[in-house]
Amino acid sequence: MSGSARRGGGLLVAGTTSDAGKSVVTAGICRWLVRQGVKVAPFKGQNMSLNSFVTREGAEIGRAQAMQAQAARVEPSALMNPVLLKPGSDRSSQVVLMGKPVGELSARGYHGGRQRELFEPVMACLEELRGTYDAVICEGAGSPAEINLRRTDIVNMGIARAARLPVLVVGDIDRGGVFAQFFGTTALLAPEDQELIAGYLVNKFRGDVTLLEPGLDMLLGLTGRRTFGVLPYAHGLGIDEEDGLRVSLRGAVRESVVAPPFGEDVLRVAVCAVPLMSNFTDVDALAAEPGVVVRFVDRAEELVDADLVVVPGTRGTVKALGWLRERGLADAIVRRAAEGLPVLGICGGFQALGERIEDDVESKAGEVEGLGLLPVRVRFAPGKTLARPVGEALGERVEGYEIHHGVAEVLGGEPFLDGCRVGSVWGTHWHGSLESDAFRRAFLRDVAAAAGRRFVPAPDTSFGSLREEQLDRLGDLIEEHADTDALLRLIDQGPPAGLPFIAPGAP
Repeated sequence: MSGSARRGGGLLVAGTTSDAGKSVVTAGICRWLVRQGVKVAPFKGQNMSLNSFVTREGAEIGRAQAMQAQAARVEPSALMNPVLLKPGSDRSSQVVLMGKPVGELSARGYHGGRQRELFEPVMACLEELRGTYDAVICEGAGSPAEINLRRTDIVNMGIARAARLPVLVVGDIDRGGVFAQFFGTTALLAPEDQELIAGYLVNKFRGDVTLLEPGLDMLLGLTGRRTFGVLPYAHGLGIDEEDGLRVSLRGAVRESVVAPPFGEDVLRVAVCAVPLMSNFTDVDALAAEPGVVVRFVDRAEELVDADLVVVPGTRGTVKALGWLRERGLADAIVRRAAEGLPVLGICGGFQALGERIEDDVESKAGEVEGLGLLPVRVRFAPGKTLARPVGEALGERVEGYEIHHGVAEVLGGEPFLDGCRVGSVWGTHWHGSLESDAFRRAFLRDVAAAAGRRFVPAPDTSFGSLREEQLDRLGDLIEEHADTDALLRLIDQGPPAGLPFIAPGAP
């Protein structure tokens, strides 16, 4: 396949489990294809994530799909993620359709009927992309063998069967049990779905691949399906995952190797792992700086040696405030501010740092007192602000994006993006601002001065270049460790004929 090949080729990347590596494999295939001259786009019919992004047309989509679009070197679009679910609790989510919120639904309500209504618009988006691009690489969700949800599926075998897409099943061998996962995933599918399971891709393998090959041969004998590659375990590829479960663990460092500092000191950043943490990718740009150590914390004592405390975005500002108070983190943050030590609030974190919140929309808690560190009052509006602002702060140009129901009334302080600054406390609704290199360096210089650290930002760190290097690494993994000729045939020609049925199957 090349840029002049017939349009409409496609592939669905499914996984044996959540976090098997579907997002990064999809991104890797997109980057590898675009380097071959193929015009390619990513697609995920339905995503559940608190990490989202705003497209240039003002649509909210999953950040993983925005990252995959960057891998494909195309502009992100609502077509690439028509349905986004943003959890508000264990049992309910906000439903975002074509980039705009359309309501809050319980899991039972969504899977009980609403999800089936969305199948037609999801397929319309996929077909529009297939009519525009040479290839569309689709990402599944969870596992295709969730037999309790198959009837209403609009992201795995439901779209694969409707669009006659070949399916590549990814398994994380680092967790163990990958052969059972591959076999069981296939054997639990109905015959019509099994016809589309073209084969498997092993992810996160450590060691000598020749030791794995006998098992792959036996898997072929058992299922009649080949393995298209064995990807080695690669460190530092934590780019725009779908949720924050892994990084919200206490003390976890965000998938980064800390380079030696450019100055004499390191800078320690503590990110409060608030409930329903959203867009924690905001701190990736800090972690990319040499000498900056980023960790996620949930105890007050972990703020003692922090040079900067970040209160990140959250889908539940009032809930996050309660959590900060229960754990003593709120008092510790207030003490820091009184001592002139740096605190940054982003989006929901910014709202929490204000004086008062009126919320009859998100938590329906009414009026709630904030931490009182910034002269800001927040009122939650039914409509959601979705924007891609550009501005200036600390003498540098800044780009960002906004996703919030809270409307902030700033009553004082120094202007800081759309928020304000009082002493060493900053607050803004803008996500992604720290990806602006010159601004990030200026901000870190201010932080280091306030914290009394002899930290100097490196003069040449480019977050955009580092992101491109990561995406190229994903493309390299596919190019070097997968059977790319066979993948091209799958994408261009569809599922192989004559794939055997594996009992017992499912209705």
